[in-house]
Amino acid sequence: MILIADSGSTKCDWILYNNDRANPVKIRTKGLNPAILSKKQLKNTITKNEDLFNHKDLVTSVHFFGAGCGTKKNQQKVNNILTKFFKNAQTSTQEDIMAAVYATTSTPAVVCILGTGSNCCYFDGKTTHLKSPALGYILMDEGSGNYFGKELLKIYYYNQMPEVLRITFENDYNLKEKEVIKQLYKSSTPNRYLAEFARFMFEHESHPFIKRMITDGMDKFIDNNIMQYADELKTAPLHFVGSIAYFAQSHIQNALNKKGLKASHFIRRPIDNIISNIVNEPV
Repeated sequence: MILIADSGSTKCDWILYNNDRANPVKIRTKGLNPAILSKKQLKNTITKNEDLFNHKDLVTSVHFFGAGCGTKKNQQKVNNILTKFFKNAQTSTQEDIMAAVYATTSTPAVVCILGTGSNCCYFDGKTTHLKSPALGYILMDEGSGNYFGKELLKIYYYNQMPEVLRITFENDYNLKEKEVIKQLYKSSTPNRYLAEFARFMFEHESHPFIKRMITDGMDKFIDNNIMQYADELKTAPLHFVGSIAYFAQSHIQNALNKKGLKASHFIRRPIDNIISNIVNEPV
């Protein structure tokens, strides 16, 4: 049995199959980002899932793609847990950008992730090339769920949110300062907390204020990330994966049009597309 996992910071999608692509077992757990979670937290999420536990001795190969797995240290952190849990399996841990690549292309392309966090790379047909490091939700991540969460909170607390949106925002979320501070500075997953606010943004995306906020965020992502690959984009297509990319695709296309660019694919969940591309890959 082969097990594939695609993990962001908010959720992790797993797919288990045994030469039967028509009826794979699909599993979802909390996100497993080794950059923000301890070994204990990672281990508990994996080992306490009933579906994973019931199949652990049958799994012979594990391909794990995850946010926060861009360094050897974090890859090893996850891989050690996987190896101990799936005792009969060979395991491989790679950065989530590789899942995005496998989900969209097998030929050269620029591939972007817009989910809880954001990232962008050029795939030359064999390996990925990143022109800037992914430094996470505090410094980077423009256009991501946690980026827009921060923007909404700042606009709200600076009293810049239109009244009609402000009233709804207050009804939808616990915005007491103590609670927000607790989630931002005492929680182990502040980026996941921030990304939860993206739902509000898409529920009100027709409002001019929200529409402008989305456009500004996507302009920043394009300018800071995609345009670094301007030369590659002269011959290579552009693909997007992730929930934010999927729901904001019309806004992204409009922002790309201003640069003379166009996206070829928008895929919400990479896990649904990557089986055929890695089934014959060695672990």
